[in-house]
Amino acid sequence: MNKVSTLLLGVAACGLIACTPVALRATGDLGVVIEREAGSVQIVNTSKPAMLSRIEGLGDLSHASVVFSRDQRYAYVFGRDGGLSKIDLLQDKLDNRIIQAGNSIGGAISQDGKLIAVSNYTPGGVKIFSAETLEQLAEIPAVYGDDHKLSKVVGLVDVPGQRFACSLFEGNEIWLIDAKNPRQPEVKKFKDIGKQPYDALLSPDGHFYAAGLFGEKGLALLDLWQPEQGVKPILQDYGKDDEQLPVYKMPHLEGWTMAGDWLFVPAIGRHEVLVIDKRDWHLVKRIALAGQPVFVSARPDGRQIWVNFAFPDNQTVQVIDVKDFNIVKTLQPGKAVLHMEFSPRGESVWLAVRDEDRLMVFDTETFAETARLPAQKPSGIFFTDRANRIGW
Repeated sequence: MNKVSTLLLGVAACGLIACTPVALRATGDLGVVIEREAGSVQIVNTSKPAMLSRIEGLGDLSHASVVFSRDQRYAYVFGRDGGLSKIDLLQDKLDNRIIQAGNSIGGAISQDGKLIAVSNYTPGGVKIFSAETLEQLAEIPAVYGDDHKLSKVVGLVDVPGQRFACSLFEGNEIWLIDAKNPRQPEVKKFKDIGKQPYDALLSPDGHFYAAGLFGEKGLALLDLWQPEQGVKPILQDYGKDDEQLPVYKMPHLEGWTMAGDWLFVPAIGRHEVLVIDKRDWHLVKRIALAGQPVFVSARPDGRQIWVNFAFPDNQTVQVIDVKDFNIVKTLQPGKAVLHMEFSPRGESVWLAVRDEDRLMVFDTETFAETARLPAQKPSGIFFTDRANRIGW
């Protein structure tokens, strides 16, 4: 049979069975929303706000985070129960799931997109997996001190050079992990960096890794371009004479943000955001807020900073104009605003309003609500443009 006959037969057959066009889906339009209590995630369209599907059976998502494959097709979900789940965003299905530890706090994907690293509370340490198969390639116990105790690992991020950086909460250390040989990673340890690092920020250009300290004032700063200079303390004098307020929820320092020359940091135990000049790391301003900040997030153009709060003020969101460091808008979206995520170019922001069982979308110029979607106790919101950012 020649090629023409084969083509004609194919066309005729398609006509007989009324072939339906395949619905195409662009990965750049996608995101996932954590439904923490249901152990599920929604796959959503972010350009035309809509829920596309729900993936269930993902375990304990009470402190879940997500990274994306570099082609934006797969989402990797890190569950509190030690679960690592790989979700196919194009086929609306769970591709693979493993339980890799007893208690996990987050993870990262390597610069080349081939490795997934997970930070664990229990038993403590970092594990490295194949992004394709979730095969475990290496385990790095978070051992510290002469008596070889195990520490919780926090603040795990990917950094340039096929490396990861993380902090040891009890160990008071920062680790720089070289994963060029993923089955035999090399670890450089920076000891005595400050008491109880509890989370960390990587600057958008991958230059600086800064860990927040819970056990003492200040931050621990590592220059990744010059790691041989070691870790230096900054902001040690901030608030040392102030009355310490109750800490209802630890700030998420992955929600710290940089806009231009400024670093915006949620002040632990204070109702304010700190503005730091990243050229010399001195404190520029303390911005008074409505409550204890949790996430401090910059609009992609760096003009606005959006802030949400811990209980009992978690129904509130405030917006800071970076031009003059003033609050320009206070919103009341609903009870328990847990997370915020900007569209890739920042024209809109999505809010997870847990106790109202909904997602809300706001125009960032007019502050008008533009969309509302149902969700089951939503928490984290993650869009696929994160696949192209360092340290996310």
